[in-house]
Amino acid sequence: MAAIRPGALDPARPLAAVPPGDPGDPGLAESVARCLNDFFTARRGAADPTDPRFDGEVVARLERFTLLGGKRIRPTFAWWGWRAGGGPGSGPGAAAALRAVSALELIQSCALIQDDVMDGSPTRRGQPALHREYAEAHRSGSLRGSPRRYGESVAVLAGDLALAWADDMLDDALDGTDRRARVRAPWRAMRTEMIAGQFLDLHAQAQADVSEPTALRVARLKTAAYSVERPLEFGAALAGAGSGAVAALRSYGSDVGTAYQLRDDLLGVYGDPAATGKPIGDDIREGKPTLLLAIGLRRARERGDPAAADTLRGAVGDPGLTDADVRAVGALLDDLAARSAVEAHMRALLDSGLAHLAGAPFAATARDALTALAGHAVARLR
Repeated sequence: MAAIRPGALDPARPLAAVPPGDPGDPGLAESVARCLNDFFTARRGAADPTDPRFDGEVVARLERFTLLGGKRIRPTFAWWGWRAGGGPGSGPGAAAALRAVSALELIQSCALIQDDVMDGSPTRRGQPALHREYAEAHRSGSLRGSPRRYGESVAVLAGDLALAWADDMLDDALDGTDRRARVRAPWRAMRTEMIAGQFLDLHAQAQADVSEPTALRVARLKTAAYSVERPLEFGAALAGAGSGAVAALRSYGSDVGTAYQLRDDLLGVYGDPAATGKPIGDDIREGKPTLLLAIGLRRARERGDPAAADTLRGAVGDPGLTDADVRAVGALLDDLAARSAVEAHMRALLDSGLAHLAGAPFAATARDALTALAGHAVARLR
């Protein structure tokens, strides 16, 4: 595996995009999917006595949503936290660890389903969002009441079920071992920080707060901690890693996770919907606090360009923006050098994150995987 060393990205040019995929272990995403499939197969029968409609409408759709997959980024980082912490790559212990880290995907299903409800997103991963599916089922079944309200309400329940079953999957994976106690703290923190980050995102939108400190705080809680830092800590704790290894992984994870979110912000304006599976400009339409917009507004003020500042402020939170409008905003942000500033910040975070690995007591296999994952996080297409 080719390592991406600090300084390997030329600061004078934009970050190159790389194809989607898992550079850490090409078979890991498939292994996670098998673990999830096994869990749903076992639980599907257990849910049936409750009510066949619940099994058919909520469980089946949650299963399809989860297995349809995504980047499996959280189990991937958790797995390499396990390996960096000294956990083996094969054998019964590794199999249990793989099942445990796969449970993180159910937390992610909860987060995505409910995030789509809060944002009113029409699609997810190139398919109708789950609340839209339920609304359409309501319409096609000629049911009473509001299809939109029904769809959103049932989607919230599906998200709640995913969060509850994440705990169940973790318990099943670690039953009869002392590892459940080891991972209790990062598991609890991860769930709480995911919800706190979502709240701060909503609160910032309500306050029309697109300041740089707020944007970075939301990125830190909503993505960096929940998606990278805590999964790494979870995997390392599962392996019984020492405090020095855990600290190095968390510091690396905070930097790389923040860079991951900043790449997401760029993809939200400049990405290809065919690759990302979602429309461009949704963050702008919803008034989300992103570093890209915050820097753009600051640069407009510094440049003494009230017209540019007014254009950006008028776009933020405007649900009627067309794709052409979004592209015009993107061009304006380029003119203000906001995109290049975000990319420079990503490069600095990448270098800082990789520096935390340099002196850590990790095996070469884990170090190389984490190095490749860091590079992928800041140069991905989706």
